[in-house]
Amino acid sequence: MWTEWVEQNRRLLRGAAVVVPLLVSGLLYFLNGVVSGAASALILVLVVVGVAATGDRPSGILAGLASAIGFDFFLTAPYLDLHITNSEDIELAVLLLLVGLAVNELALWGGRQRARASEREGFIRGVLESSDLVAKGEPGTETVGVVAGHIWHSLGAERVTFAEGPPSPDQAIVQRDGSVTLQGTTLDVKAYGLPTDRFTAVPVVQGGRILGHFQVTTATRLVKPTTEQLRVAVLLADQVARRRAPAARPRSTVGGSV
Repeated sequence: MWTEWVEQNRRLLRGAAVVVPLLVSGLLYFLNGVVSGAASALILVLVVVGVAATGDRPSGILAGLASAIGFDFFLTAPYLDLHITNSEDIELAVLLLLVGLAVNELALWGGRQRARASEREGFIRGVLESSDLVAKGEPGTETVGVVAGHIWHSLGAERVTFAEGPPSPDQAIVQRDGSVTLQGTTLDVKAYGLPTDRFTAVPVVQGGRILGHFQVTTATRLVKPTTEQLRVAVLLADQVARRRAPAARPRSTVGGSV
């Protein structure tokens, strides 16, 4: 995925964020007299937009700074010098920097909104698929497997396992309001993530009785699900309560890299 590539190549991306605007500025230097200063500034803003679209804020900031420096050095008199003698060129260089930084933040905001919309769509799809299996009367083990998969995906967990009966006292519990408690104490999941030294249980409750629970494992990485994600996990578990898995096959596991 693109986001994974960005995570793995941040150094390369940030280097390109500095080099590319300077190269574009150098090319525009040879077109001086053909391309106006204002047009050159707009071209450099487009470069910043392209870098900002990667979703890496430092890269966008570096691209904005490099664009302003490249504009100053290559495209304002005296050329090939960091001094600017014309007040209008000074204003244009400052505006280029400010616009580049503002565009970077707008691009990041738009990316976050798209990611949240996609995430919500995935949550809804998971609940609907699980509900559909229950409505069709599919075998309980199949419902458990599908629900475990959606919980695994929604929380970004390492592994999700279904077990009969209530969770053990040493497990953290996901409550219906999206909070996570451990022996009566509410954990700060937003700051510290789900426990890595124990299971986090998503109970399957029917008529006030715990039929089973999904054991969420996050032992090898820090996972910080939102309250919305945790509430979705509870809602998914409710689908199993509507059609309990048979005792002959008490466990269903989903795991791997998300």
